[in-house]
Amino acid sequence: MDAHTDRFAAAAAEERWAMVRAIVAGGALGDPGWRAAFEEVPRHLFVPYYFAGGGHERLWCEDPAPDRRARWLRGAYEDGPLATRIRDGELISSSSQPSLMARMLEELDVRDGQRVLEIGAGSGYNAALLAHRLGDDAVTTVDLDPEITESARRHLAAAGYHPAVITGNGARGWPPRGPYDRIIATCTLPCVPQPWLEQCVPGARILAPFATGLIALRVREGANGKYAEGRFLHTAAYFVPLRGGPTRPERRPRTGAVPRRISENDLFRFLLALTGATLDPHEALSLWRREHHPERERFGITVTDGRQWAWLDDPAGPYAWPLPTA
Repeated sequence: MDAHTDRFAAAAAEERWAMVRAIVAGGALGDPGWRAAFEEVPRHLFVPYYFAGGGHERLWCEDPAPDRRARWLRGAYEDGPLATRIRDGELISSSSQPSLMARMLEELDVRDGQRVLEIGAGSGYNAALLAHRLGDDAVTTVDLDPEITESARRHLAAAGYHPAVITGNGARGWPPRGPYDRIIATCTLPCVPQPWLEQCVPGARILAPFATGLIALRVREGANGKYAEGRFLHTAAYFVPLRGGPTRPERRPRTGAVPRRISENDLFRFLLALTGATLDPHEALSLWRREHHPERERFGITVTDGRQWAWLDDPAGPYAWPLPTA
């Protein structure tokens, strides 16, 4: 290495370790295996460029201006999401907030020897963390967009990782590499795709963004085939939507339907997103108040026999709402 390369490597390592220290201070990365992955996988290799300033400024690793290159490197290790691909003004792909990634990976509860399917390749950084923890052969990542999978594969190779990177419809999973012990999605679901359950072993765990939250499902074998059930985590989560699956009716409360102060409340917005077109905003508001502003973890989802529904407190209780099916 020449002196310039040495200085850059040292600066990147210092930024990476500072990021990890901040994540640990926030209460994540208690698992030594995941902490080692975040300490050793170089995030900057997965974001050679990204968009700052609301998408109006492009920061690039090869910018001729030293100060802008330094900004790019600092930003690559800040604890925030990075917009990596914008098309016609729409965010297509991003690198998620590292602390949220850390919490999701720990909640995935992986064990050595398990196989993981990731839905949404993004920059490839999350797949690299999984591959560091479990090995290349245990990890499959799927994305619908060939430009995204091509760049993810290139970033992974540059960092020394070679999991399976598949161009395909993530809502259909990827049977040739199954069955899977864990499925993790890095995009918001409109519903839980039934093919995922069929590609899981009994006891598998599915973790996915849903309605501004994170749902953690356990797959079981029932009398009529596989089913899945679980609760939301406490954590809020905002991701780009899954492409290639069904769409949900969008909940847009009518102007004046609920007071602005309430409609902007994070938990109430979660309830509106979860109930979709099922509940009128006034009904949702009445439930929200009657149940004392329920936290996310009181809600859950059940997927069974071609049906799926969301619920409050009890899958068989009085508060349940049908979800669309794939």
